[in-house]
Amino acid sequence: MTQTSATNDRMNRLKDRLREIGDLQGAVAVLGWDQATYMPSAGAAGRGRQLALISRIEHERATDPELGKLLEDLLPTVLDLPPESMEKALVEVAWRDYIRAVRVPAEFVSRLEEHAANSFETWKRARQENNFGLIRPYLERTVELSRELADFFPGYASVADPLIDYTDEGFTAAYLRELFSQLTCKLVPLVDAVCRKPEMDDSCLRQEFALDRQREFGEAVIRDLGYDFERGRQDLAPHPFMTRLSGGDMRITTRYNPSFLAKGLFGTIHEAGHALYEQGVDLALDGSPLGTGTTHGVHESQSRLWENLVGRSRPFWIHYYPRLQRLFPEQLTAVSLEEFYRAINKVSRSLIRTEADELTYNLHVVIRFDLELDLLEGKLEVADLPERWNELYEERLGIRPSTDSDGVLQDMHWYQSLVGGQFQSYTLGNIMSAQFFQAALASHPEITEEMAQGRFDTLRNWLVSNVYRPGRSIPALKLVERVTGKPLEMQPYMRMLEQKYGELYGL
Repeated sequence: MTQTSATNDRMNRLKDRLREIGDLQGAVAVLGWDQATYMPSAGAAGRGRQLALISRIEHERATDPELGKLLEDLLPTVLDLPPESMEKALVEVAWRDYIRAVRVPAEFVSRLEEHAANSFETWKRARQENNFGLIRPYLERTVELSRELADFFPGYASVADPLIDYTDEGFTAAYLRELFSQLTCKLVPLVDAVCRKPEMDDSCLRQEFALDRQREFGEAVIRDLGYDFERGRQDLAPHPFMTRLSGGDMRITTRYNPSFLAKGLFGTIHEAGHALYEQGVDLALDGSPLGTGTTHGVHESQSRLWENLVGRSRPFWIHYYPRLQRLFPEQLTAVSLEEFYRAINKVSRSLIRTEADELTYNLHVVIRFDLELDLLEGKLEVADLPERWNELYEERLGIRPSTDSDGVLQDMHWYQSLVGGQFQSYTLGNIMSAQFFQAALASHPEITEEMAQGRFDTLRNWLVSNVYRPGRSIPALKLVERVTGKPLEMQPYMRMLEQKYGELYGL
């Protein structure tokens, strides 16, 4: 066998092994999707065992020494390939994943998955009953497991760094602390200036809106944005999410409020943004570690881009508002486009992150990021978490939760996964979204006018070509610089916020 033939044989065997690992990950995703949507609550214990079993098998495949040997043999053969080579990217990314995976024992993965499944089911009940005491022992165990996982990766400056690296590879706690500090320093005065102005009237959104018509409108919008229902579906869940089961199956969930129109509508657009990213990845990468989004932060940039920069824009509603008025004539006929546009962009000091306005949203995120670091570093006990949560909301947002369901229990992240690396992605995504959107407009100034006509092909195709298609083959920071010509920076995001809300509130 020639050297070229031997290399090709190894590459094919590598792809076969990686496809098996990807299929096992897809099976875990199916079980997780079912648990969050249709599974009866009594199935939690069995589902925990099932998830633990499949995750253990997947981890064993991902840490198989034969896989490591294949990668070691292939690494020298891709060194001289051009940077844009997908085979080079595949071997390098698979090697990083392998090195990370072999440091974590299969027994730990099994324990973590089983605990997470049971914790998630308990959280759903605790939130419904406003009972933090019910979930507290599970969260204490989650913090212990998160530290245990971090300990498998010595040499990091912070216990949070390896956990952040799982979701936003290349970022560190120190970098994010500095970035978030700078952003907060600019955001707080802007939020204060806006909140000193007379409060906008959003009562038009707080009427009775039939759920079936809300769903009809939301699904029509995301079809227009480009969400392919032949490769996905939408269901209901307590906390909206998107999950990728395979290259032909990206599912989203949402939730509707019969007396608040904005919740279901923008939640639907948000999750569709995640799915548009996944549906835009080159199908040739399916079944490999390259066939998904780059990082959680880049993923979030797309959900926030479609939700806020498109869905909350005036051009978008020039096209869609008449259609919404026809669906809800009693509620909206007497409400002008401008009144509606101002209502959906109302700024207020609110409690719920997923319902927060575009301007205050990052303050919610930074609170959670700071609490994560304090829990991991032992500066905060889980027992004291609800009170500290409430204190930070009062200090930074000027509002205090009256219940834990509206406070520390509102997000599922800590209760179905880890503590650490869970929230920074949202603010990174906001910052990236403006930088990507600015680059798209520079290439295609007609995008704004097309949005007012309900046309999104130019924007979506630009995003597919520049952001989506490469999948995970380009690291996040390198992707931002390649697409926009500049390193990650928050100035485009702040300029966008200052311009939009300065005009809305007459600053």
